[in-house]
Amino acid sequence: MTTVHEPAITTTAHELSVWPASTTEPHPGELAVGGVPLAEIAERFGTPVYVLDEAEVRDRCRTYRDAFPDAEVLYAAKAFLCRAMVHWMEEEGLGLDVCSAGELELAVTTGFPAGKIVLHGNAKSPRDLETALRLGVGRIVIDSPSEIARLAAAVGPEGHQKVMVRVVPGIHAGGHEKIRTGTEDQKFGLSISDGYAQHAIARILDQPQLELTGLHCHLGSQITSVKPYLQAIRRLVGLMARLHEQHGLVLPELDLGGGHGIAYRPGEQAMDLTTLARKVRAELAEACASAGIAVPRLIIEPGRAIAGPAGVALYHVLAVKRTGSHTFVAVDGGMSDNPRPALYGVRYEPRLVGRRGSSILHPVTVVGRHCEAGDVLATDVDLPDDVRPGDLLAVPVAGAYHLSMASGYNMVGRPPVTAVKQGHARLLVRRESLDDIRRRDVGL
Repeated sequence: MTTVHEPAITTTAHELSVWPASTTEPHPGELAVGGVPLAEIAERFGTPVYVLDEAEVRDRCRTYRDAFPDAEVLYAAKAFLCRAMVHWMEEEGLGLDVCSAGELELAVTTGFPAGKIVLHGNAKSPRDLETALRLGVGRIVIDSPSEIARLAAAVGPEGHQKVMVRVVPGIHAGGHEKIRTGTEDQKFGLSISDGYAQHAIARILDQPQLELTGLHCHLGSQITSVKPYLQAIRRLVGLMARLHEQHGLVLPELDLGGGHGIAYRPGEQAMDLTTLARKVRAELAEACASAGIAVPRLIIEPGRAIAGPAGVALYHVLAVKRTGSHTFVAVDGGMSDNPRPALYGVRYEPRLVGRRGSSILHPVTVVGRHCEAGDVLATDVDLPDDVRPGDLLAVPVAGAYHLSMASGYNMVGRPPVTAVKQGHARLLVRRESLDDIRRRDVGL
């Protein structure tokens, strides 16, 4: 009797283009990241589980430092933050951009210098401001006129705090309407066009305990074109020139935010960082020369572009259901650990790992375990037609806005975070247990 062996499917470089650079395939279908087989991580830590490639995070930090050698690079902590991440950012020479007392305290209690941290947010709570002042945060970004008096009072007549003003340049940019923040019709910042930004700045200048160091803007997220940033520079420098003319004010800093787009699936466009850095520097120098003002120090705030491609999410398949023309593959996670597909319609490309699947691929919809029809992780993705319960699925580009946006929906508990490096895996954030959930419930 002749045994027919199914031909091995070799994973191409194109297919791995959105995976961490350390990703290898020791055997067909058995992917490893950072020298650690993903199936081994799933067995050791359970699923769902996030995997973070430490080397990939550090390499992306260095890429930013090399591309913007004269700029201040702040990691946007909202993308993902834990104590290890704080430690890596400090070692790689980045500052931090935080938006809550929680993020700020985690960073400072880990040992990160408070002076290298910027606090922003459209509606900072009294606790946010009190914590920032108590810990000595480097700068506070003012986002609304009401914050000026509140902050000045909290600082006190003998105190001192460096501040920036977040302005709205009126530019449409970003991958989805819900992540576009440079337009006039959203909650962030103060508009240049209607004069609110100029009015707020004049009020800040009347507060001697507040030192205005620069302007801040953030156009949105998942921006893959350089053009919006160049438009923003021209409008912000124009405002800086008017402030110099009216108040004799020379602002030493200009924060362009982040939002640099990354590819979530092979073939998708990502921001060309080298081109961005070159054109931003040239545009800033030219605009300032034309306006007759000194070139401010540039600040940028990458978050997703550092953490996102370094992460992988692992799930076990719980059920495969064929109904009509659709095949649903249900996994043991979902919108509680990744709400982005439901919020923004983000598309991922999961793949079977841990074994060699059939060479015949079939379009399926990967869904979560939650009692919600919108709990979909990936629509119309090709998986082997022999995918079955117990299989392991891996989702690349899962390092940003997964755990940071995770919820307690259906009380399933948030997944753990592991780090891989040089063949070793370690736990960074433990799994949220049912005991954790019960301890918070003190109502009886």
